[in-house]
Amino acid sequence: MAVRTHFESKNEIGVFGKLTNAYCLASIGGSEIFYSTFEAELADTIPVIHTSLAGCRIIGRMCVGNKKGLLVPNSTFDQELQHLRNALPDSVKVQRVEERLSALGNVIACNDYVALVHPDLDRETEEIIVDTLGVEVFRHTIAGNVLVGSYCVLNNRGCLIHPNTSIVDQEELSSLLQVPLVAGTVNCGSSVLGAGVIVNDWIAFTGMDTTATELAVLESVFRLNEAEPSKITSEMRASLIEGMS
Repeated sequence: MAVRTHFESKNEIGVFGKLTNAYCLASIGGSEIFYSTFEAELADTIPVIHTSLAGCRIIGRMCVGNKKGLLVPNSTFDQELQHLRNALPDSVKVQRVEERLSALGNVIACNDYVALVHPDLDRETEEIIVDTLGVEVFRHTIAGNVLVGSYCVLNNRGCLIHPNTSIVDQEELSSLLQVPLVAGTVNCGSSVLGAGVIVNDWIAFTGMDTTATELAVLESVFRLNEAEPSKITSEMRASLIEGMS
């Protein structure tokens, strides 16, 4: 399922929210409809957490995460870090990152298994990504853009990518990510995908301007209509318990 919503009349859902199979982060101070939309769709399966990062509301562009972990910029306040650690599931590791490219959501795109990163990301940051998120890391560009987190969105089933990505690049990226790729847009033609949509393995949230055709593409590439959230979260809990035993 793909759901339209807005943040104070803004369509950039991926700027003000972050979604994984284990948690959802929603920026503080937004319109009630933004938070309540997440609550209505997710509260039965994963926690929805109100937060800021470094006192800022653009949390979706500042952090990156998956079901195993969450990376936040070094500027994140101590009380924000503690709030996240208290609110997130115990299985999710939270790690501050000292990285020159501090808008982590713009320079990293990941699912639960792989990450695409900005070619100039620090080697130390790459090691932290591997350790905290438990993923394989690939340095790449998308349609000539280094901001891979802005121009591609992926879950464990598929990837939506900048519409100008060449067929050769699409094939290479699909091979690296091990998921099918579709080039497309959100919010009525926007190629800044990371700002316009957040997705996990069973639901996507996107801006109010997203067309019916764009919604259909989201549901198709991410295979959202095939997913059963309760089954996915149950499998995650089972694997966590097995890992702890």
